[in-house]
Amino acid sequence: MLKSRLSTMSWKQEIAAYVFLLPWIIGMVVFFAYPFLTSLYLGFTNSRLVGGDFIGFENFVRMFTRDRNFIKSLQVTTRYTLVGIPLKLCFALALALILKKGATFYRTAYYVPSLIGSSIAVAIMWKQLFAKEGIISQVGAAFGITPRAWLGDPKFALDILIILAIWQFGSSMVIFIAGLKNIPTELYEAARIDGASPPRCFLHITLPMLSSVIQFNLILQLIGGFQVFTQGYVITRGGPMGETLFTVQHIYQEAFNGAMRLGYASAMSWILFLLIAVVTGIVFFTSKYWVFYANEG
Repeated sequence: MLKSRLSTMSWKQEIAAYVFLLPWIIGMVVFFAYPFLTSLYLGFTNSRLVGGDFIGFENFVRMFTRDRNFIKSLQVTTRYTLVGIPLKLCFALALALILKKGATFYRTAYYVPSLIGSSIAVAIMWKQLFAKEGIISQVGAAFGITPRAWLGDPKFALDILIILAIWQFGSSMVIFIAGLKNIPTELYEAARIDGASPPRCFLHITLPMLSSVIQFNLILQLIGGFQVFTQGYVITRGGPMGETLFTVQHIYQEAFNGAMRLGYASAMSWILFLLIAVVTGIVFFTSKYWVFYANEG
């Protein structure tokens, strides 16, 4: 009798759990699983908004053999990510070390750019700063540098967007500060007693104890870097000469501007997804060589 009651209670608890999970399950299916699988199917069709025929791997062959803009966008996005993200994390870690015991006001002030950094307003502001008549040109003119439209120069356009990415270091900085506070102070005290200098403490205590946080930040920022869109679309429109044409922007142009090639855009989205998966996989695979966990002894 008791076993019967327990089994009935257990069954009711399971039903209740699924009822509470139902909104999340519906959202997962409707807003993630269905679009995810639909885009995979569309990648093998020549769909243009509605309809479309199955064409096999033709979209994938085209993007690597006939679409120069796609190859260019991959190069631009990869350079933006592999240059900008390490610099961003280094800058965030440096500020975290400085503000570890700082006032909350300063932490908040440095975090604000991350909250508004991807907004249209900030993109327009950045565009005005580096215009020919902008503040940067005016300051440069005071030092004898000829004013120029910096964002119109293929040599500097992408670098300026990378600087914008570095300026959005606030979220990484906050995570680093949390990680730094979890490092036992006894380790530093013991190291100082043994005569270790601050640089040696940083290399042999701070970095190893912070390595898991670095890995977390690195993965988040890499994924965000490969998905960059607003900066290139609003500030430069992919120019000049395609030097700031990011992959997501090219996908958007193919899907919604003019041709409306949803099938081709879906195929490009899957290539970008696989690229992000490969890079993330490399970080996870190599982490066993540089990520330290305290419970490993």
